Amino acid sequence: MNFFNIEKTSEGKARAGVLSTDHGTVQTPIFMPVGTVASVKTVHQREIKDDIKAQIILGNTYHLYLRPGMEVMEAAGGLHKFMNWDLPILTDSGGFQVFSLSGSRKMSEEGVKFKSHIDGSYHLFTPEKSMEIQRQIGADIFMAFDECVAYPCDYNQVKLSMEMTHRWLKRCIDWNAENPELYGHKQRFFPIVQGSTYSDLRKISAEVIAEAGAEGNAIGGLSVGEPEEEMYRITDEVTDILPKDKPRYLMGVGTPWNILESIGLGIDMMDCVMPTRNARNAMLFTWQGVMNMKNEKWKKDFSPLDEFGTSFVDQEYSKAYLRHLFVSKEYLAKQIASIHNLAFYLDLVKVAREHILAGDFYQWKESVVPVLRQRL
Repeated sequence: MNFFNIEKTSEGKARAGVLSTDHGTVQTPIFMPVGTVASVKTVHQREIKDDIKAQIILGNTYHLYLRPGMEVMEAAGGLHKFMNWDLPILTDSGGFQVFSLSGSRKMSEEGVKFKSHIDGSYHLFTPEKSMEIQRQIGADIFMAFDECVAYPCDYNQVKLSMEMTHRWLKRCIDWNAENPELYGHKQRFFPIVQGSTYSDLRKISAEVIAEAGAEGNAIGGLSVGEPEEEMYRITDEVTDILPKDKPRYLMGVGTPWNILESIGLGIDMMDCVMPTRNARNAMLFTWQGVMNMKNEKWKKDFSPLDEFGTSFVDQEYSKAYLRHLFVSKEYLAKQIASIHNLAFYLDLVKVAREHILAGDFYQWKESVVPVLRQRL
């Protein structure tokens, strides 16, 4: 069986497909909850699988390398066994986290030397080291080590960064060719398109990444502060170049409307910390719009949290109760809100997939996006 099979392409670029991994299949388009340190914040693995119905989650190379460390990871038999998760896992390369440590890192052709945010110790990530760590984690899908630049960024700086990302990609490919997979399951490698918001650089990078011949491809360096319109423009240009028969992963995106627009531009896989991060700050995403659960208006609203929600929390708890928990600073508030938001995101891509298969995705998207953006 092929790693990726497209079941149907809508009237534009949107498509419904299936990823086949050794830990199970994933129906695309898909949203992937972020489990940075072997945990999707505030949510049990059982809830992620059975109630939220996530099909694949993310782990973070930088954070897992620092804690619990690779000695623990290997002794556990990889991340799947360590966190008791038997479905697919994708890991990022650590490049974005190192990028975010702008005040405590030093970049060179060799790699990136950085200071741990935990204990101040110094470490060196090279392309080879990133590959080795991700193998040890045991990801089903793992990413090339790249450099992500901030937005806005000078053209020449972006160009130099992109070219180094391409040189690092070759080193990743060479290392992978010489080192076997671990834990007895197939580990698939995705390179990453860079180039910020410069169309000519994105074109060059997309062509280089396409020529690498990997089993899937990612688009990085977006959702880092650029306007939505720029993100959509670049995504559209890049998906015109990346192979149509391979999955496309847009990294770090985003809001529900970002997700639907990206699906319409030919994206198959997305991830973001937004559903859980915003949940912890009392923001719920729903089919009717965005709710701030600290608002006074919910104080005596004893109706279900979300009448259209798919999670148990949506029917078992009221708006008034969740508001009370947030106002009282109870930890349960963050858990309820996180479960709701993640379940909504997974329902969002599930319904989007149904409309792609039905052939009316774009008409449906245009009607639902304005509603999703409403503030309730």
